[in-house]
Amino acid sequence: MLNLVKNCTINIKSLFLCTMMKIKYFLLFLCFVGCLSACKKGEIVEPYNPVPQFQADTTAIRSFVTLNAIPVQKFLTYGVYYQVIDPGVGTIDWKVSRKITVDYTGKLLNGTTFDSSKGTPVLFYLDNLIIGWRVAIPKIQKGGKIRFFVPSYYGYGNVATGPVPANSVLDFTVTLTDVQ
Repeated sequence: MLNLVKNCTINIKSLFLCTMMKIKYFLLFLCFVGCLSACKKGEIVEPYNPVPQFQADTTAIRSFVTLNAIPVQKFLTYGVYYQVIDPGVGTIDWKVSRKITVDYTGKLLNGTTFDSSKGTPVLFYLDNLIIGWRVAIPKIQKGGKIRFFVPSYYGYGNVATGPVPANSVLDFTVTLTDVQ
């Protein structure tokens, strides 16, 4: 009788393990099929060409600053337009690894504010910011104030980011309160 119970127990364990293995493989199969079915088929994605967008952004910036009589200079390499409102004081040796403390407002060309420090200066690492900031901020020193217009390519590009739509020109006004 004891051997019969042992044999039944062994058979039940074996049956249970075999069933669990089958369930495991079935679940893996379902996951694999789910992954394959999630892939998009037949959709042709056109490669993004930033040149036409950059030209459109540059035209929009020029029109905006002309219409609003904003005296700007152009950073030729990047197409970032800027107006130094107050140069600040000092002779900072600018490196992208610098920590900056700024009071800023970011707007779209239609006037919509998408980000702001709201009068409370914020600390950033310059190298963690969009290229438009890395280009414009070194144009001023501590205590300086600058307004700059960033083509979408040097901002958030062709990807919507929070309240900023894809391919948006950005208009920043920044006061540099400290540099480390």
